[in-house]
This record gives sequence, structure tokens and C-alpha cells, in this order.
Amino acid sequence: MHLTGKVHESMNGFINVLKPPGMSSAAVVGFVKRMTKEKHVGHAGTLDPEAAGVLPVMIGRATRLFDYLVDKEKSYVAECAFGASTDTQDAQGTVLETGDQYPDLDTVRRACLQLTGDILQRPSMYSAIKVGGKPLYARARRGEEVEVPERTVHIEHIEVMGEMADHGVLLRVDCGRGTYIRSVCDDLGRLTGCPAHMRFLLRTRSGAFTIEQAMTLEEMAAFAEAGTLAEHLLPLDLPLQHLPELSLPMKMQKQALNGVRFPAPPEITEGQNVRTSLGNRFLGITRREGHEMVWKVLILPEPGEFEPRK
Repeated sequence: MHLTGKVHESMNGFINVLKPPGMSSAAVVGFVKRMTKEKHVGHAGTLDPEAAGVLPVMIGRATRLFDYLVDKEKSYVAECAFGASTDTQDAQGTVLETGDQYPDLDTVRRACLQLTGDILQRPSMYSAIKVGGKPLYARARRGEEVEVPERTVHIEHIEVMGEMADHGVLLRVDCGRGTYIRSVCDDLGRLTGCPAHMRFLLRTRSGAFTIEQAMTLEEMAAFAEAGTLAEHLLPLDLPLQHLPELSLPMKMQKQALNGVRFPAPPEITEGQNVRTSLGNRFLGITRREGHEMVWKVLILPEPGEFEPRK
């Protein structure tokens, strides 16, 4: 069980960062650390440096919840550029093949239908997938030749939104975790008979985090300067809404705050994780093990923080 007791973080929660293109996910974490002055900061779900969009960042005690977040459901807007394929499957790579048999939108739509559902995908050699314990992109930069393994990924839906300049097609993709949109564009080139690559990528959703609620780096800096950044943190249990909820009665306050096991409600199934609160305060994650609920993450209140439900 992860137990957080006498901690001194002044900020605990999530920031839904609108990552700009040209910045790595690690660099965003470094920026958030400077703005919050917190040591415990991490991101949930990497975005490539060239991509923009939703990057959930965990601050303080939120980092304890990483294993329980759902980031399987993701949405992207991407531009697929027909006419050339590249070794990185995006606009940053070296051109491998060119062609001028540009497909019309109906042809692209038919190809998209072949890429929905559970499909086999072979990502670029310049991806973060590890083979032999090392990322493929690191091997590629050293000139190594490695067979990139195919993986099964799930694509729920691809919408062809319209044409763009220079033989581009704008796509909206709803997919599962681990899907490479670069590879989707490369596959569309193969299926339509005209080489293609990804020219632009924007992530609009990652689990419970959407682009509508995302915060720019400039906004974050302004809030930090004004001393109001803590007021804009998203609550600890926001991305846990997929879990069933259990609210313990106030008579169990002493047991709960000491991490004591308690009888499992009959509606909770074996092995099920539950977001658990005491009164109106989220306390952490419990899991049913046999006839008992066991604390897997217990986030204790700081002095003066706990306010029981009246």
C-alpha cells in the first residue's frame, strides 16, 4: 500500500497541460516543477515533441494514483500528407518514397474503414517502443537495423474531416492506448497507393482530460505569478470517475485514517478497485480482497485539511 502521511506539498492534483509543438513531455514536467516548486511531478501519457495537445501532469500526491488512471481512450486531430513517405512516418524524417497518384476523399474514407477495430500496426523505427530494453529511436540514431514488431492496437473511429493544402487530408481519430497516428498515416498511403506521412498532430483527449479544459504554459505562468495556480488544479479523483465510488460513514474515521481493512460491500466484486472517500473527502483507492476492502493508496489529510461532511 502506498501511504502518504506527513507530507508538505502545497499543491496536490492534476494540471491538464496544452503542450506546444517542439517541446518534449519531460520539458513540460520541468516547467511545471518550476511553476509549482514541487518535487513530485510527472506526466501521464507521453506526447512526441513535434505533437501538441493534451498532456495530463500529476502534482504532489496525485503521482500516487498513476497506476489507476485510464488513458486508453484517446482522440487526435491529424493531417495526413500524401505524396511522400518518411523513415519516421512524420514530416521530420527522411523521404523514402514519393508518388503523385493522390487519392480523393472517398478513397481515403474507404481506406480508413480498413484501419478501424483491432488492427496490426508496425510503428516507425523512430518510436519509443523498447526492443531489448532500449527505445527503437535510440537504436535508429546509432544506425542499428532492428525488425520493428507488429502490435495489435484498437482504433474506434477515423473521420475524414476535409482536404488541406499540398495534398493533405485532415483526420479525427478515436483510438486506444499505444496507437501511433504516424503509422495510421503511413498505412493510409499504402492502402491508397500513394505514399503518405503525418504532417501535424494534436491530441484532443486523453482519458478524462480534454482540450477544452487544458491550460497553456503562458496561463500557468500567469497563475503562478499571481499566486493562484493551486486554485486551478484539477482534483485528485477527477480521472478516477471510471471506478465505482464508496463513501465511508464518519464513524469509521479513525479506522480509515489508520488504513484499517473493513468489510467489503456485496456489490463490489473480487479484485475491483474503488475510489473511496470519508464524508466528502477523497481518501484513496481500496480493493476487494476476499471479504475485505484493502487500502492500496491512502492519502492522509494534512493538519487542518480534513473537513467532515456536516
